[in-house]
Amino acid sequence: MAEATNATAINHLALIGNFLPRQCGLATFTTDVYTAVRHRFPDIRVDVYAMDDHPGKYDYPDAVIGTIPQNDLSAYFDTARKIEASGAKAIWLQHEYGIYGGPAGEHILALLDRTTLPVIVTLHTVLEKPSVDERRVLEELLRRAAKVIVMAERGRDILQRVYGANLRQVVMIPHGVPDRALVDPADVKANFGWAGRPVVLTFGLLAPNKGIETIIAALPVAVEHHPNLLYVVLGATHPNLVAHEGEKYRDRLKALAEEKGVAANVEFVDAFLEHDELIDYLQAADIYVTPYTNPAQITSGTLSYAIGVGKPVVSTPYVHATEILADRHGVLVDFGDVAAFAHEIDALLSNDGDRRRLSERAYARGRTMIWPRLAEATMEETEAAVAARPRRIAKAAPSVKPLAPDFAAVERMSDSTGMLQHSIYSIPDRRHGYCIDDNARALMLVSAMADLDAERRDKWMTIYGSFIQYAWNPDKRRFRNFMNFDRTWCEDEGSEDSNGRTLWALGVTARDALEQKHRDWAGAMFDITASIAFDLGSLRAQAFAMLGAAAMLEARPGHELSRSILQRFPDMHLELLAGTRRPEWQWFEIVLAYDNARLPEALIRAGRALERDDLVQCGLSTLEWICTTQTSPEGRFRAVGTESFHRPYGEPLQFDQQPLEAQATVDACLAAFEATGDERWMKEAKRAYGWFLGMNDLDLPLASPKDGGCFDGLMPTGLNRNQGAESILALQLANCAISGLSQGVVPVAGATRAVA
Repeated sequence: MAEATNATAINHLALIGNFLPRQCGLATFTTDVYTAVRHRFPDIRVDVYAMDDHPGKYDYPDAVIGTIPQNDLSAYFDTARKIEASGAKAIWLQHEYGIYGGPAGEHILALLDRTTLPVIVTLHTVLEKPSVDERRVLEELLRRAAKVIVMAERGRDILQRVYGANLRQVVMIPHGVPDRALVDPADVKANFGWAGRPVVLTFGLLAPNKGIETIIAALPVAVEHHPNLLYVVLGATHPNLVAHEGEKYRDRLKALAEEKGVAANVEFVDAFLEHDELIDYLQAADIYVTPYTNPAQITSGTLSYAIGVGKPVVSTPYVHATEILADRHGVLVDFGDVAAFAHEIDALLSNDGDRRRLSERAYARGRTMIWPRLAEATMEETEAAVAARPRRIAKAAPSVKPLAPDFAAVERMSDSTGMLQHSIYSIPDRRHGYCIDDNARALMLVSAMADLDAERRDKWMTIYGSFIQYAWNPDKRRFRNFMNFDRTWCEDEGSEDSNGRTLWALGVTARDALEQKHRDWAGAMFDITASIAFDLGSLRAQAFAMLGAAAMLEARPGHELSRSILQRFPDMHLELLAGTRRPEWQWFEIVLAYDNARLPEALIRAGRALERDDLVQCGLSTLEWICTTQTSPEGRFRAVGTESFHRPYGEPLQFDQQPLEAQATVDACLAAFEATGDERWMKEAKRAYGWFLGMNDLDLPLASPKDGGCFDGLMPTGLNRNQGAESILALQLANCAISGLSQGVVPVAGATRAVA
């Protein structure tokens, strides 16, 4: 490493982990790395976000600008937004199983995937035999991380061999240690009342995996030669163990010392010590022991600290110990080998020269691990990660060249039952089966694809129509929604939105299907089922039903059921708007959700069908508001992110952006153009459509022109590369709508207008 200076290209860092005064090794580590970075690079702002297992319990210092309640998923989302808005250049995550919420701590992935910043992850545990969830979470961390720090070379090996990590991504930086002078224990023992006694020390949170029993069992042999020997067990009982059983474990250890006849040679110091006091204790010890029982333990802060102050160490050969004590920097004995521990402790206490030389070798190794070196190495890796981050260059919006409608991806996701819901990349995922929402949209698409050959059109109209017909439950007078792959239904009645969307599809099919037989079927199904619209309470379900009724009125002028539906809901929507409207909030609800532009579209189409200009004008004004809301500072279409949903009067958030929003806006703007002839609505439609082609916040196309597919969303870190039914259908329906513009004919205000 080049000689370090106080300058760094990084001026702002977000640090996530446990933090003092929470009592655990990770809290101590995170606090120490914070202090090390601030001391070594005083110009860097470090924002600490502390994981909180007991909200309100800890009195955190000012360094902690935010806490994350462990099991509150929404807090992870909120923290992602805070970090993103803070101006931080990178995130440094301390990862350990058990401190983050969800299976194997998966909640932390929700935070990381909602930020665009480079992530540096320090792994405090690397499991060689992970559970399914542990493997999944770590593999996702590897996917998201720009750099991964391990504290032992074995960690690099496990990451490559077990998890398939790219070793160029992984760096080994040893656990940091304090920068203290090497002192003679005899000079400080009197501070603790240990003068004249040989002292063997173990420290850390007390728990069964620390192997304390092994040392207590070894003491009788060592005490024979060193009657004044004192074994100090320093540390509070682990909080999780206290919560489960109180101090029963400590009491068992005391009982074991009594049983072995060495109670006078064992001192329990039940305390969680501050940093400096802890080092004082360490310096007073002649030997440090780590009899840990877990061979896979890849990091031990206590062992690192002991080496840092030059302690002769006797340890079991867990991963970290085998590396840090290699080349005669310590003594290794087998797990649970009582006789070996007794022998090695006795040998070191019996030979002052050997003990002193081992201490000097340990101290020399510790000089390579002091905290400033860890800070320098980590900031070097962070700078490299930030420098490697692609820079976005603002681009002028190109003209939209629409894609031709392409049925291939829809066909790929469909079988003889209907269209499957989800995919893994482009491969249909049969585990999730089917839903009526997608099959209703697919039915509308087939009617819209004028160039689809007659045989394929008939086949797929029949399949999607059959799905809808079979979904109708006459006993409940509702459409079912979700179907398993084996064609069994998951429920007796689907959601209101799915029922409203199905009525919409039936109305559109009755109007637009090229074959009379399909129009007849759709009209008949609409007549049988559309009265359910009067029971719909969901705002969007009502809008979908209105869209279906407006289409049905075009197919059958004078259709009374459709007219009744259109007369039922608009005034209710106007009332809702009046109740929630504010100068900065021109919307029907106090929250935004999905398919937002369908609400003004429904008013526009209802207003035209009923010849009510007030409805058309309200639809236009609310559409203008939602279009403005869905505009980035660069003037691009920015779909309201899913994290914005259900935030009362909240500023719309940027991610995750879904194809459904872009398609709904395209349709609504074309409805506005048809109603007014104002060409600005054509431009708005094209702007929303451009989102599919890469005119978005990340300059990434979601459309896959080669196969007609569409990725599932725009995430802070890139694309969700799965291609589900909803996304594919949104793209292809938008293709069909925009193609009508490119062909130069669009119906406008009841006439036909040529489009330049």
